[in-house]
Amino acid sequence: MTIRVLICDQLPVIADGLKTLLDAMPEIDVIGTTHNGMEAMVLVRTTRPDVVVTDLELQTISGLELIRRLGQEEDSPNVVVFTASQSDKTVSDVLHAGASCLLGKAASPQELIAAIQAAAAGQTLLAPSIAERLVSWFRAQPEPQEPVACPEVTELTPREREVTRMVALGMSTEEVASELIIGEATVRTHLYRVRTKLGVRDRAELVSLAYRTGLIHSGEQSFGGEPALSPGGLRAS
Repeated sequence: MTIRVLICDQLPVIADGLKTLLDAMPEIDVIGTTHNGMEAMVLVRTTRPDVVVTDLELQTISGLELIRRLGQEEDSPNVVVFTASQSDKTVSDVLHAGASCLLGKAASPQELIAAIQAAAAGQTLLAPSIAERLVSWFRAQPEPQEPVACPEVTELTPREREVTRMVALGMSTEEVASELIIGEATVRTHLYRVRTKLGVRDRAELVSLAYRTGLIHSGEQSFGGEPALSPGGLRAS
């Protein structure tokens, strides 16, 4: 299936270079480029890309604000952040805003293409150096406590709980749809409703809440037989 991509970067030379690179990939269709955050919102609503590749420096609104606003759309695209900054604050801001993937601008073409493919599949992929820092941070945290009460979890329908568990165990949107024999758009709709009910902003927060409330447990096996992802739900590239 072709992945429809929108590129957002303040520098035309970078946007055009990315377009040239990605246009050479038969499975990727670049539907447009822009340096303007508000224009990006319009393009998302009119052209419905599967993935938005964006820097954090844009005109009118920042890339960070763009990610937050995209997360409020009912059928929002997944986001790959392609930026020069890899500071701890940037990583924290980007992940909390709801981006799926984060790469530095020193990333290779193969890494960028892999990030786009991962985002399109509903997965999370980080630059290796960022993933290593997050793993180090996670290992330094205290052992998880007993499950905490979360009354909002009881408001989830059985299907919403099922989708939440699958996503928290590391399954992509496509894998959940295949397992439940439903459309990927339906899976995204379930996830949107779950995030709204639970008050979480992104997949990482959803995974963390699933662990903390006992929906899944540390060491539990994924539906494919693999160990569940850590509470951050993160994959190293």
